[in-house]
Amino acid sequence: MKVGFIGLGVMGSAMASNLLAAGHALTVWNRSEAAAGPLVSLGARLARSPERAVQGEAVHSMLANDQAVRAVFLDGGLLDAMDPGTVHVNHATISVALARELAAEHARRGLGYVAAPVFGRPDVAAAAKLNILVAGKPADVERVRPLLEAMGSKLWPLGEAPECANVVKIAGNFMLVTAIESMAEAGALARAHGIGAADFLEIVTGTLFAGPVYQGYGKAIAEQRFSPPGFALPLGLKDVNLALDAAEDVHVPLPFGGVLRDSLIEAVGAGGESLDLAALALVAARRAHLDD
Repeated sequence: MKVGFIGLGVMGSAMASNLLAAGHALTVWNRSEAAAGPLVSLGARLARSPERAVQGEAVHSMLANDQAVRAVFLDGGLLDAMDPGTVHVNHATISVALARELAAEHARRGLGYVAAPVFGRPDVAAAAKLNILVAGKPADVERVRPLLEAMGSKLWPLGEAPECANVVKIAGNFMLVTAIESMAEAGALARAHGIGAADFLEIVTGTLFAGPVYQGYGKAIAEQRFSPPGFALPLGLKDVNLALDAAEDVHVPLPFGGVLRDSLIEAVGAGGESLDLAALALVAARRAHLDD
């Protein structure tokens, strides 16, 4: 297929490389052209403007947040540059409100729209083993299914309403941040009693919590490995705020949400803009005066 890809951060670049590996004709655009270099060397075509990247049968985008998606596709007029019938696959973690607005704006122009946020860090994306949450009209989903299957190990269908995929992504990330915060706090408790955080985390992630999130982030906390980020603290803060907004819309209390938000604000404010979510352990240790 003739495909465009917009947004070449660490995740987007890994996902786009798998489309190339699957034999698709790929055109890429990124605000910073330097990020496109490795993909161009693999055979992608570089678009000098986003409009040049949306002239195919489908266009994928992996942008950072609501503001970036709105700036490129709505305020930037990119939807008007797309031919009717083109399917836009949006992988960004965005708000429920924007997901609904995007679906309506695509439909008004005769464009397909599929929400396809993903679970998985950059190494998982590079290995084409993402879990991809998929919601949109069945015909649109079927058209882009080969593209999605080239990037992931499993597709999780969530119906026709695109925002459903975004709700699951937001709720899942809320649980992920909760798990990291609990390990950070429990590790600080163990340290305060003279038990090494690494020893404690090895025990609990090998017994009670032997799952990929606990094991992966537990190992990062134990090794104090916070950079380069696979999931940066500011993005975690963004996602927790999205969860709180989504909860408020339907009057669902999220008591842990305020705790997570405050911990993330503290972590980012202490210079953690470029650190991984595992750096929540630094906040827990500082609050317990373990590193004074």
